[in-house]
Amino acid sequence: MNKKDVATIKNQFKVGNESLKITTIFNVYIMKESSEIYHHQSQPFELLDEDQQELFLNNFKKSLTGQLDEKLFELKFQSDIENNSQLILHRGLLGSAEDWKEQMLLIVDKMLKDKQYEMDIVVTFIKAEYLKPMKRKSQETEESERDTVYSHSFILCSINKTEEPKKELQFDYVEREFKYNVKVDPVINLNAPLAGFLFPCFTDNAADVNHVLYSSGKAHEPDHEFIEEVLNAEERLTAKEDKFVFEEIVKDVTSNQLNTSTLHNVYEEINRVIEENEEQEAPKLDYKDVERVLKMSGVEDVNTEKVESAFQKVVDDEKYELKASSILPKYKSKSIKINTKVANISLSPEDLRYVKQINFNGKLCIMIEVEEDTVIEGFTMIPEAFNGSSSNS
Repeated sequence: MNKKDVATIKNQFKVGNESLKITTIFNVYIMKESSEIYHHQSQPFELLDEDQQELFLNNFKKSLTGQLDEKLFELKFQSDIENNSQLILHRGLLGSAEDWKEQMLLIVDKMLKDKQYEMDIVVTFIKAEYLKPMKRKSQETEESERDTVYSHSFILCSINKTEEPKKELQFDYVEREFKYNVKVDPVINLNAPLAGFLFPCFTDNAADVNHVLYSSGKAHEPDHEFIEEVLNAEERLTAKEDKFVFEEIVKDVTSNQLNTSTLHNVYEEINRVIEENEEQEAPKLDYKDVERVLKMSGVEDVNTEKVESAFQKVVDDEKYELKASSILPKYKSKSIKINTKVANISLSPEDLRYVKQINFNGKLCIMIEVEEDTVIEGFTMIPEAFNGSSSNS
Protein backbone atom coordinates (compact mmCIF):
# COMPACT_ATOMS: atom_id res chain seq x y z
CA MET A 1 0.00 0.00 0.00
CA ASN A 2 1.21 3.48 -0.72
CA LYS A 3 0.38 6.71 1.11
CA LYS A 4 -2.61 7.36 -1.13
CA ASP A 5 -4.09 3.88 -0.54
CA VAL A 6 -3.81 4.27 3.24
CA ALA A 7 -5.34 7.75 3.15
CA THR A 8 -8.24 6.48 1.03
CA ILE A 9 -9.32 3.81 3.50
CA LYS A 10 -8.56 5.99 6.54
CA ASN A 11 -10.81 8.78 5.27
CA GLN A 12 -13.78 6.42 5.11
CA PHE A 13 -14.05 6.17 8.89
CA LYS A 14 -16.74 8.75 9.56
CA VAL A 15 -20.28 8.49 10.86
CA GLY A 16 -22.92 8.11 8.16
CA ASN A 17 -20.52 7.28 5.34
CA GLU A 18 -22.50 5.21 2.83
CA SER A 19 -19.32 3.97 1.17
CA LEU A 20 -18.23 2.11 4.31
CA LYS A 21 -20.32 -0.66 5.81
CA ILE A 22 -19.04 -2.00 9.13
CA THR A 23 -21.02 -5.15 9.73
CA THR A 24 -19.66 -6.36 13.08
CA ILE A 25 -17.57 -5.08 15.97
CA PHE A 26 -15.98 -7.56 18.34
CA ASN A 27 -14.42 -6.38 21.62
CA VAL A 28 -12.22 -8.59 23.80
CA TYR A 29 -11.22 -7.55 27.34
CA ILE A 30 -7.93 -9.04 28.61
CA MET A 31 -6.81 -9.03 32.24
CA LYS A 32 -3.19 -8.12 32.92
CA GLU A 33 -2.80 -10.36 36.00
CA SER A 34 -3.75 -13.60 34.31
CA SER A 35 -3.28 -12.71 30.64
CA GLU A 36 -6.68 -14.25 30.07
CA ILE A 37 -9.87 -13.16 28.36
CA TYR A 38 -12.22 -11.74 30.97
CA HIS A 39 -15.06 -10.90 28.59
CA HIS A 40 -15.81 -10.63 24.88
CA GLN A 41 -18.75 -9.21 23.02
CA SER A 42 -19.76 -9.19 19.36
CA GLN A 43 -22.55 -7.03 17.95
CA PRO A 44 -23.64 -5.26 14.77
CA PHE A 45 -21.83 -1.94 14.54
CA GLU A 46 -25.04 -0.16 13.52
CA LEU A 47 -26.60 -0.98 16.91
CA LEU A 48 -24.10 1.27 18.69
CA ASP A 49 -25.37 4.77 19.32
CA GLU A 50 -23.83 7.53 17.24
CA ASP A 51 -21.52 8.77 20.01
CA GLN A 52 -20.08 5.28 20.50
CA GLN A 53 -19.64 4.85 16.76
CA GLU A 54 -17.74 8.11 16.57
CA LEU A 55 -15.41 7.08 19.40
CA PHE A 56 -14.52 3.84 17.64
CA LEU A 57 -14.25 5.42 14.18
CA ASN A 58 -11.76 7.97 15.49
CA ASN A 59 -9.84 5.11 17.09
CA PHE A 60 -9.70 3.23 13.77
CA LYS A 61 -8.44 6.36 12.01
CA LYS A 62 -5.68 6.72 14.61
CA SER A 63 -4.70 3.09 13.96
CA LEU A 64 -4.05 4.04 10.34
CA THR A 65 -2.27 7.31 11.12
CA GLY A 66 1.46 7.70 10.56
CA GLN A 67 4.15 7.50 7.91
CA LEU A 68 4.80 4.28 6.04
CA ASP A 69 7.90 2.44 7.28
CA GLU A 70 7.88 4.62 10.39
CA LYS A 71 4.59 3.79 12.08
CA LEU A 72 2.78 1.78 9.39
CA PHE A 73 4.40 -1.27 7.82
CA GLU A 74 3.21 -3.37 4.90
CA LEU A 75 4.42 -6.85 5.80
CA LYS A 76 4.47 -10.10 3.86
CA PHE A 77 3.11 -13.18 5.58
CA GLN A 78 5.60 -15.94 6.26
CA SER A 79 5.00 -19.18 4.43
CA ASP A 80 5.05 -22.74 5.74
CA ILE A 81 3.88 -21.84 9.25
CA GLU A 82 1.37 -24.08 10.95
CA ASN A 83 -1.90 -22.38 11.94
CA ASN A 84 -0.70 -19.17 10.27
CA SER A 85 -2.56 -15.90 10.79
CA GLN A 86 -3.00 -15.30 7.09
CA LEU A 87 -5.28 -18.32 6.86
CA ILE A 88 -7.07 -17.44 10.12
CA LEU A 89 -7.81 -13.91 8.94
CA HIS A 90 -8.89 -15.11 5.51
CA ARG A 91 -11.31 -17.61 7.06
CA GLY A 92 -12.66 -14.89 9.34
CA LEU A 93 -13.17 -12.55 6.42
CA LEU A 94 -15.14 -15.09 4.39
CA GLY A 95 -16.92 -16.95 7.20
CA SER A 96 -20.22 -16.50 9.00
CA ALA A 97 -20.68 -14.40 12.15
CA GLU A 98 -19.81 -17.35 14.39
CA ASP A 99 -16.82 -18.31 12.22
CA TRP A 100 -15.63 -14.70 12.41
CA LYS A 101 -15.72 -14.69 16.24
CA GLU A 102 -13.97 -18.04 16.44
CA GLN A 103 -11.16 -16.96 14.11
CA MET A 104 -10.62 -13.62 15.87
CA LEU A 105 -10.33 -15.42 19.20
CA LEU A 106 -7.59 -17.53 17.66
CA ILE A 107 -5.70 -14.31 16.91
CA VAL A 108 -6.21 -13.19 20.52
CA ASP A 109 -4.90 -16.55 21.74
CA LYS A 110 -1.68 -15.86 19.84
CA MET A 111 -1.47 -12.45 21.50
CA LEU A 112 -1.74 -14.02 24.95
CA LYS A 113 0.76 -16.81 24.46
CA ASP A 114 3.79 -16.21 26.73
CA LYS A 115 2.80 -12.56 27.07
CA GLN A 116 2.32 -10.47 30.20
CA TYR A 117 0.72 -7.05 29.67
CA GLU A 118 1.39 -4.14 32.00
CA MET A 119 -2.27 -3.12 32.04
CA ASP A 120 -5.65 -4.51 31.08
CA ILE A 121 -6.14 -4.19 27.35
CA VAL A 122 -9.07 -4.24 24.95
CA VAL A 123 -8.69 -5.75 21.49
CA THR A 124 -11.25 -4.51 18.97
CA PHE A 125 -11.92 -6.17 15.63
CA ILE A 126 -14.24 -4.93 12.91
CA LYS A 127 -15.37 -6.66 9.77
CA ALA A 128 -16.18 -4.13 7.08
CA GLU A 129 -16.65 -3.48 3.39
CA TYR A 130 -15.51 -0.39 1.53
CA LEU A 131 -17.47 0.39 -1.62
CA LYS A 132 -15.56 2.50 -4.11
CA PRO A 133 -18.14 4.37 -6.19
CA MET A 134 -17.93 5.51 -9.76
CA LYS A 135 -19.16 8.83 -11.12
CA ARG A 136 -22.84 9.56 -11.43
CA LYS A 137 -24.63 7.86 -14.28
CA SER A 138 -25.68 11.23 -15.62
CA GLN A 139 -24.63 14.76 -14.92
CA GLU A 140 -28.31 15.68 -14.85
CA THR A 141 -29.16 13.20 -12.09
CA GLU A 142 -29.96 15.11 -8.90
CA GLU A 143 -29.33 12.21 -6.53
CA SER A 144 -25.85 10.78 -6.20
CA GLU A 145 -26.89 7.47 -7.67
CA ARG A 146 -23.78 5.44 -8.26
CA ASP A 147 -22.72 2.03 -9.40
CA THR A 148 -20.28 0.07 -7.27
CA VAL A 149 -17.24 -0.79 -9.35
CA TYR A 150 -15.06 -2.00 -6.50
CA SER A 151 -15.82 -3.76 -3.22
CA HIS A 152 -13.05 -4.22 -0.66
CA SER A 153 -13.83 -6.41 2.36
CA PHE A 154 -11.38 -6.13 5.23
CA ILE A 155 -10.67 -6.77 8.89
CA LEU A 156 -9.22 -4.04 11.07
CA CYS A 157 -7.84 -4.65 14.55
CA SER A 158 -7.08 -2.00 17.16
CA ILE A 159 -5.40 -2.76 20.49
CA ASN A 160 -5.98 -0.25 23.29
CA LYS A 161 -4.87 0.08 26.88
CA THR A 162 -7.09 0.77 29.87
CA GLU A 163 -6.48 3.41 32.50
CA GLU A 164 -7.51 3.79 36.11
CA PRO A 165 -10.45 6.19 36.53
CA LYS A 166 -9.66 9.60 37.98
CA LYS A 167 -10.24 10.13 41.70
CA GLU A 168 -12.26 13.27 42.19
CA LEU A 169 -13.50 15.47 45.00
CA GLN A 170 -17.01 16.76 44.38
CA PHE A 171 -19.34 19.19 46.15
CA ASP A 172 -22.98 18.19 46.62
CA TYR A 173 -25.13 21.33 46.35
CA VAL A 174 -28.21 19.63 47.79
CA GLU A 175 -26.57 18.07 50.83
CA ARG A 176 -24.05 20.87 51.10
CA GLU A 177 -21.12 18.61 51.66
CA PHE A 178 -17.89 17.51 50.03
CA LYS A 179 -17.85 14.00 48.64
CA TYR A 180 -15.05 11.80 47.48
CA ASN A 181 -16.14 10.33 44.16
CA VAL A 182 -14.76 6.84 43.61
CA LYS A 183 -15.14 5.13 40.25
CA VAL A 184 -14.04 1.57 39.81
CA ASP A 185 -14.72 1.03 36.11
CA PRO A 186 -11.54 1.27 34.01
CA VAL A 187 -11.41 3.76 31.16
CA ILE A 188 -10.51 2.45 27.70
CA ASN A 189 -8.09 4.86 26.03
CA LEU A 190 -9.19 4.99 22.39
CA ASN A 191 -7.00 8.01 21.62
CA ALA A 192 -3.65 6.20 21.51
CA PRO A 193 -3.80 2.64 20.12
CA LEU A 194 -0.95 0.39 21.24
CA ALA A 195 -0.97 -1.45 17.91
CA GLY A 196 -3.26 -2.69 15.19
CA PHE A 197 -3.45 -4.13 11.71
CA LEU A 198 -5.47 -4.11 8.50
CA PHE A 199 -6.08 -7.24 6.43
CA PRO A 200 -5.81 -7.56 3.53
CA CYS A 201 -3.68 -4.80 2.08
CA PHE A 202 -4.88 -3.24 -1.14
CA THR A 203 -3.37 -1.23 -3.95
CA ASP A 204 -5.74 0.81 -6.11
CA ASN A 205 -8.58 -1.65 -6.74
CA ALA A 206 -6.79 -4.91 -5.98
CA ALA A 207 -6.80 -6.73 -2.65
CA ASP A 208 -3.53 -8.37 -1.60
CA VAL A 209 -4.13 -11.24 0.85
CA ASN A 210 -0.40 -12.00 1.01
CA HIS A 211 0.32 -8.80 2.92
CA VAL A 212 -0.94 -7.18 6.11
CA LEU A 213 -0.65 -3.52 7.15
CA TYR A 214 0.74 -3.42 10.69
CA SER A 215 0.40 -0.31 12.85
CA SER A 216 2.90 0.39 15.62
CA GLY A 217 2.06 2.41 18.71
CA LYS A 218 5.20 4.52 18.33
CA ALA A 219 7.17 5.59 15.27
CA HIS A 220 10.24 3.48 14.50
CA GLU A 221 9.33 1.06 17.31
CA PRO A 222 7.52 -1.93 15.80
CA ASP A 223 6.77 -4.84 18.13
CA HIS A 224 8.93 -7.58 16.63
CA GLU A 225 7.32 -10.29 18.75
CA PHE A 226 3.83 -9.25 17.62
CA ILE A 227 4.91 -9.21 13.97
CA GLU A 228 6.48 -12.66 14.09
CA GLU A 229 4.36 -14.56 16.61
CA VAL A 230 0.91 -13.00 16.20
CA LEU A 231 0.81 -11.90 12.58
CA ASN A 232 3.33 -14.52 11.38
CA ALA A 233 4.74 -11.88 9.05
CA GLU A 234 8.23 -11.11 7.82
CA GLU A 235 9.94 -8.14 9.39
CA ARG A 236 11.41 -5.29 7.43
CA LEU A 237 13.63 -2.45 8.51
CA THR A 238 12.04 0.81 9.59
CA ALA A 239 12.70 3.99 7.59
CA LYS A 240 15.13 5.07 10.32
CA GLU A 241 17.00 1.77 10.05
CA ASP A 242 17.01 1.93 6.24
CA LYS A 243 18.53 5.42 6.44
CA PHE A 244 21.22 4.19 8.82
CA VAL A 245 22.03 1.26 6.50
CA PHE A 246 22.37 3.63 3.52
CA GLU A 247 24.64 5.98 5.45
CA GLU A 248 26.89 3.12 6.57
CA ILE A 249 27.11 1.77 3.01
CA VAL A 250 28.06 5.18 1.60
CA LYS A 251 30.63 5.67 4.38
CA ASP A 252 32.16 2.30 3.53
CA VAL A 253 32.30 2.96 -0.21
CA THR A 254 33.72 6.48 0.16
CA SER A 255 35.98 5.69 3.13
CA ASN A 256 33.93 8.33 4.97
CA GLN A 257 35.33 11.07 2.72
CA LEU A 258 32.38 13.14 1.47
CA ASN A 259 31.96 16.89 0.97
CA THR A 260 28.70 18.83 1.04
CA SER A 261 28.56 19.30 -2.75
CA THR A 262 28.74 15.56 -3.35
CA LEU A 263 26.20 14.81 -0.61
CA HIS A 264 23.85 17.36 -2.17
CA ASN A 265 24.26 15.59 -5.52
CA VAL A 266 23.45 12.22 -3.89
CA TYR A 267 20.23 13.56 -2.39
CA GLU A 268 19.30 15.33 -5.62
CA GLU A 269 19.71 12.12 -7.62
CA ILE A 270 17.62 10.07 -5.16
CA ASN A 271 14.92 12.76 -5.22
CA ARG A 272 14.88 12.59 -9.02
CA VAL A 273 14.31 8.82 -8.84
CA ILE A 274 11.41 9.33 -6.42
CA GLU A 275 9.77 12.02 -8.57
CA GLU A 276 10.06 9.95 -11.72
CA ASN A 277 8.24 7.06 -9.99
CA GLU A 278 5.71 9.18 -8.11
CA GLU A 279 2.67 7.46 -9.63
CA GLN A 280 4.08 3.97 -9.16
CA GLU A 281 5.13 1.82 -6.24
CA ALA A 282 7.72 3.49 -4.03
CA PRO A 283 11.10 2.93 -5.75
CA LYS A 284 13.75 0.78 -4.08
CA LEU A 285 17.51 0.90 -4.57
CA ASP A 286 19.64 -2.23 -4.77
CA TYR A 287 23.43 -2.23 -4.87
CA LYS A 288 23.45 -1.48 -8.61
CA ASP A 289 21.17 1.54 -8.11
CA VAL A 290 23.33 2.82 -5.25
CA GLU A 291 26.42 2.44 -7.45
CA ARG A 292 24.73 4.47 -10.20
CA VAL A 293 23.60 7.18 -7.74
CA LEU A 294 27.12 7.56 -6.33
CA LYS A 295 28.71 7.70 -9.78
CA MET A 296 26.15 10.27 -11.00
CA SER A 297 26.88 12.32 -7.88
CA GLY A 298 30.58 12.58 -8.59
CA VAL A 299 31.92 10.04 -6.10
CA GLU A 300 35.24 8.74 -7.42
CA ASP A 301 36.56 5.19 -7.52
CA VAL A 302 33.14 3.51 -7.29
CA ASN A 303 32.57 0.06 -8.75
CA THR A 304 30.07 -2.77 -8.48
CA GLU A 305 32.32 -4.97 -6.37
CA LYS A 306 32.92 -2.23 -3.80
CA VAL A 307 29.22 -1.38 -3.41
CA GLU A 308 28.16 -5.02 -3.30
CA SER A 309 30.76 -5.68 -0.62
CA ALA A 310 29.47 -2.72 1.43
CA PHE A 311 25.92 -4.11 1.31
CA GLN A 312 27.22 -7.46 2.49
CA LYS A 313 29.11 -5.87 5.41
CA VAL A 314 26.26 -3.65 6.62
CA VAL A 315 23.14 -5.81 6.13
CA ASP A 316 24.74 -9.17 5.37
CA ASP A 317 22.72 -9.25 2.14
CA GLU A 318 24.10 -7.85 -1.09
CA LYS A 319 20.63 -8.21 -2.63
CA TYR A 320 18.90 -6.00 -0.05
CA GLU A 321 16.81 -3.13 -1.43
CA LEU A 322 16.61 0.28 0.25
CA LYS A 323 13.38 2.26 0.01
CA ALA A 324 14.31 5.57 -1.63
CA SER A 325 11.82 7.63 0.38
CA SER A 326 13.27 6.27 3.63
CA ILE A 327 16.87 7.27 2.98
CA LEU A 328 16.17 10.76 1.65
CA PRO A 329 15.59 13.53 4.22
CA LYS A 330 12.45 15.53 3.43
CA TYR A 331 13.70 17.29 0.37
CA LYS A 332 12.07 20.72 0.57
CA SER A 333 11.91 21.14 4.35
CA LYS A 334 14.71 21.94 6.79
CA SER A 335 15.26 18.27 7.58
CA ILE A 336 19.07 18.33 7.75
CA LYS A 337 20.53 19.37 11.09
CA ILE A 338 24.13 20.55 11.47
CA ASN A 339 25.02 20.76 15.16
CA THR A 340 28.23 22.47 16.28
CA LYS A 341 29.55 23.74 19.59
CA VAL A 342 28.62 27.36 18.77
CA ALA A 343 25.53 27.03 16.56
CA ASN A 344 22.87 24.66 15.24
CA ILE A 345 21.86 24.96 11.59
CA SER A 346 18.79 23.54 9.82
CA LEU A 347 18.50 23.37 6.06
CA SER A 348 16.85 21.36 3.31
CA PRO A 349 18.71 18.79 1.16
CA GLU A 350 18.21 20.96 -1.92
CA ASP A 351 19.95 23.89 -0.16
CA LEU A 352 22.91 21.82 1.00
CA ARG A 353 24.83 23.07 -2.07
CA TYR A 354 25.10 26.52 -0.43
CA VAL A 355 27.03 25.13 2.54
CA LYS A 356 30.71 24.18 2.56
CA GLN A 357 33.16 23.08 5.20
CA ILE A 358 36.46 24.89 4.70
CA ASN A 359 39.84 25.09 6.38
CA PHE A 360 40.59 28.74 7.19
CA ASN A 361 43.86 29.65 8.87
CA GLY A 362 44.15 26.12 10.17
CA LYS A 363 40.62 26.09 11.61
CA LEU A 364 37.58 24.19 10.38
CA CYS A 365 34.76 26.56 9.41
CA ILE A 366 31.31 26.25 7.90
CA MET A 367 30.71 28.70 5.06
CA ILE A 368 27.13 29.46 3.98
CA GLU A 369 26.45 31.25 0.71
CA VAL A 370 23.71 33.89 1.12
CA GLU A 371 21.92 36.09 -1.43
CA GLU A 372 21.52 39.15 0.80
CA ASP A 373 23.08 40.81 3.83
CA THR A 374 22.73 38.92 7.09
CA VAL A 375 20.69 40.61 9.82
CA ILE A 376 21.53 39.73 13.45
CA GLU A 377 19.36 41.17 16.24
CA GLY A 378 18.25 43.95 13.90
CA PHE A 379 21.81 44.82 12.82
CA THR A 380 22.84 44.40 9.18
CA MET A 381 26.26 42.79 8.94
CA ILE A 382 28.92 44.07 6.54
CA PRO A 383 31.14 41.60 4.63
CA GLU A 384 34.49 40.83 6.24
CA ALA A 385 37.58 40.27 4.14
CA PHE A 386 39.55 37.04 4.46
CA ASN A 387 42.98 37.72 5.94
CA GLY A 388 44.34 34.36 5.03
CA SER A 389 44.14 31.66 2.42
CA SER A 390 41.34 29.15 2.40
CA SER A 391 40.88 25.80 0.77
CA ASN A 392 38.10 23.22 0.60
CA SER A 393 38.47 20.43 3.07
